[in-house]
Amino acid sequence: MKKRVYIVLIVLTALIPLGLLTNAPAWGEWGKEYYKNSLGFIPKGIESTKELNSPIKDYTIASLGDISSYYLSAIIGIIMIFIIFYILTKVFNAKNS
Repeated sequence: MKKRVYIVLIVLTALIPLGLLTNAPAWGEWGKEYYKNSLGFIPKGIESTKELNSPIKDYTIASLGDISSYYLSAIIGIIMIFIIFYILTKVFNAKNS
């Protein structure tokens, strides 16, 4: 089972540059201007939120190209998710023991 998960992650990671082929923003990463342009207004709940500062803005690292930056951002994200789930698994298992 673990082998299949790793294979899927590797394939998905290899497909990352496909996001560079479009000018549309990634799903769920719309800024307030996107709503204003596409809907004609900014929904109340979104209008009152503060935008977050990302550690890797627009998935771009100045010294790397777009594709390399996308890959590095994805790898960092994958590692962070694995660490979070590893910690959650340890905490959950410790509570059930």
